[in-house]
Amino acid sequence: MKFAYRFSNLLGTVYRRGNLNFTCDGNSVISPVGNRVTVFDLKNNKSNTLPLATRYNVKCVGLSPDGRLAIIVDEGGNALLVSLVCRSVLHHFHFKGSVHSISFSPDGRKFVVTKGNIAQMYHAPGRKREFNAFVLDKTYFGPYDETTHIDWTDDSRCFAVGSKDMSTWVFGAERWDNLIYYALGGHKDAIVACFFESGSLDLYTLSQDGALCVWQCDTPPEGLRLKAPTGWKADLLQREQEEEVEEEGEQETTIRGKATPASEEQQGKVKYSRLAKYFFNKEGDFNNLTAAAYHKKTHLLVTGFASGIFHLHELPEFNLIHSLSVSDQRIESVAINSSGDWIALGCSGLGQLLVWEWQSESYVLKQQGHFNSMVSLAYSPDGQYIVTGGDDGKVKVWNTLSGFCFITFTEHTSGVTGVTFTATGYVIVTSSMDGTVRAFDLHRYRNFRTFTSPRPTQFSCVAVDSSGEIVSAGAQDSFEIFIWSMQTGRLLEVLSGHEGPISSLCFNPMKSVLASASWDRTVRLWDMVDSWRTTETLALTSDALAVTFRPDGAELAVATLNSQITFWDPENAVQTGSIEGRHDLKAGRKELDKITAKHSSKGKAFTTLCYSADGQSVLAGGMSRFVCIYHVKEQILRKKFEISCNLSLDAMEEFLNRRKMTEFGNLALIDQDAGEENGVAIPLPGVRKGDMSSRHFKPEIRVTSLRFCPTGRCWAATTTEGLLVYSLDTQMLFDPFELDTSVTPGQIRAALRQSDFTRAILMAVRLNEKKLLQEALESVPWDEIDVISSSLPELYVEKVLEFLASSFEVSCHLEFYLIWTQKLLMGHGQKLKSREAAAGSAVPSEEHPAALGRHLQTL
Repeated sequence: MKFAYRFSNLLGTVYRRGNLNFTCDGNSVISPVGNRVTVFDLKNNKSNTLPLATRYNVKCVGLSPDGRLAIIVDEGGNALLVSLVCRSVLHHFHFKGSVHSISFSPDGRKFVVTKGNIAQMYHAPGRKREFNAFVLDKTYFGPYDETTHIDWTDDSRCFAVGSKDMSTWVFGAERWDNLIYYALGGHKDAIVACFFESGSLDLYTLSQDGALCVWQCDTPPEGLRLKAPTGWKADLLQREQEEEVEEEGEQETTIRGKATPASEEQQGKVKYSRLAKYFFNKEGDFNNLTAAAYHKKTHLLVTGFASGIFHLHELPEFNLIHSLSVSDQRIESVAINSSGDWIALGCSGLGQLLVWEWQSESYVLKQQGHFNSMVSLAYSPDGQYIVTGGDDGKVKVWNTLSGFCFITFTEHTSGVTGVTFTATGYVIVTSSMDGTVRAFDLHRYRNFRTFTSPRPTQFSCVAVDSSGEIVSAGAQDSFEIFIWSMQTGRLLEVLSGHEGPISSLCFNPMKSVLASASWDRTVRLWDMVDSWRTTETLALTSDALAVTFRPDGAELAVATLNSQITFWDPENAVQTGSIEGRHDLKAGRKELDKITAKHSSKGKAFTTLCYSADGQSVLAGGMSRFVCIYHVKEQILRKKFEISCNLSLDAMEEFLNRRKMTEFGNLALIDQDAGEENGVAIPLPGVRKGDMSSRHFKPEIRVTSLRFCPTGRCWAATTTEGLLVYSLDTQMLFDPFELDTSVTPGQIRAALRQSDFTRAILMAVRLNEKKLLQEALESVPWDEIDVISSSLPELYVEKVLEFLASSFEVSCHLEFYLIWTQKLLMGHGQKLKSREAAAGSAVPSEEHPAALGRHLQTL
């Protein structure tokens, strides 16, 4: 079994904090999720998390105008230059301070970051190889408080910066003679956003108290003139002008003489005047504006408020088009796509991401993660769905192919402690601390069974037998196990015998035996056939935290509080092996711990176990950032996965940071971010001003549940960061086939221009780029497909068939691709049939290829 599992996707979380961005085509939303970034493809209904991570939570993302590059900046000021084409990190950089926002110029040559009370302009990285991708061009001073927002003019000549000192500053990107900087006031609260009008220097500024100011500039963008150079540059320019005058003669001199009065008139500096001031609180008490976005082509202004309401206005008349309440939480970020039809809204309080089409007044995307941490997960028998349960009492079902949640059950009134699928895959059974076990139907999306106990109790775990007829749940307070019938919903039996809370339950996949683990240091095996009698009691050296059967039911694995995993033969009740996992856990040190990580890890243990599909390995995770895969027979560590490198979470560092220790104590005890969300400054010691209910805490990194996919190709873990999926099926973006130096995209397109279609297709297959292969195939005239398909070698036919099979669902040229498939199968069907084992993914083995070709012909 291979263990080249790589990070595949992040589910369960759609938005945390930071700014949302639409891609340049307007079909995808880029959303920061913790220290990762997820791209939601709205057109194809898919989500994909980039295989990269920052050191802290992502604070802002800047997207280049062509959509190829992104700069991702975290809370610590660390930046990653990312290629969105090859999904990889190109460069690392540190801005040496906390960055609030970042924005590329429309021409893609520069980008500006706001850091503290300054703005810094850098040369944007190009497509060439560079030693240093980020070169600082200028630093702009002016604001007295923290800068908040950036916006560029359409021609990239100027940019505006908003600040918390209630002022907006307009800076020139070049050394303009009539505009070095210009400060605009007129507001009574911090500036949230500022926007230039299309093709103009006119400006809109919005402040946190819900005020909008409209500023008019007396100079068009073409009226900006470069500052006259001095020194040797001036001499060189003067010499060039004299040469021009000598060549052009008296006519040029006359023209220059006529232009002199106009140039004298233009010697004045750029001036702004306020045309109007509007207030949003006319429609109600919306005086806490939190986010805004402006679409210059359609003059559409979108504003989000702390009450969860957003408005659509038409500028400059300030006509209200639309108003809607999306939640009762603060709207953190707003974005508009390139066409101006879709509006993306992010609410960090609920972890909610919405995409709203304002013209049809309908949702394009509405996703929300678990409000609190996820506790448990389960795969459906076919591996297509994942169900998760959280501390917020919600049960969510996720599609593993698209990455979206398509149903949420909210019947539980307290935290969900366990979830599982029945063998059919259409029923989900969940246990909760509210004293109920519920069964949900995935056909009708309803709660059709509710199982309760005679006396109110809190259920800590749940299990369903292989037939799906018997449901069992363990109690946390009464130390009992309850057995129900799925068909009738009646309580069949109450199993007593444990002397501590039940921590885990698991049915034997092959026999009618239930294993229960408890804090009383025992694992009991209950026989369903023999009146639920205890057949065996396995004595352990410490409290049992998790129990699981091997897929063939011939082995039992138990995780205990002393960081050990013990393996048992359930038939003979004999221990067959054990693994000491304390050194592999490597639990981190919390911020407030006064002991080292080495000593604090003594209290850490594995809390969840899962066998691989072949039963040769066991997956273990717990109160640590590591997930370990052990070989059961050899009892050795095969691989260790670090699920997160996010230092914004607690228990990530191994050693104490001495810089956080002062003579007054640990700096972690000071709530440094308190009140920042509400615009309240950090209070002095003893000052009671501000919202005392807001608390800043760092969630601790831990793995709460692990499950292998029934196919064995991937496994999933519910963690503090979300639902992480690790897969063997990670798509290779560049995987060439028999490649040499003569095969390039330019050579392929040259062959297409020369109508040498066979050579172009062969080179495209060898380069293994889907877009190039699609371009080559679609360039072939339909009446030449028969000739070209018959001339393709056998190995290349398989590659082309694999591409066609993957393109049927997404391509609009269905008939054209069906003709290609028919000709390939009719011409090469017999050879492919003899190699059907190799080509099984592209050609169905149960039907003869020639017959399939005739079937396609009828279509």
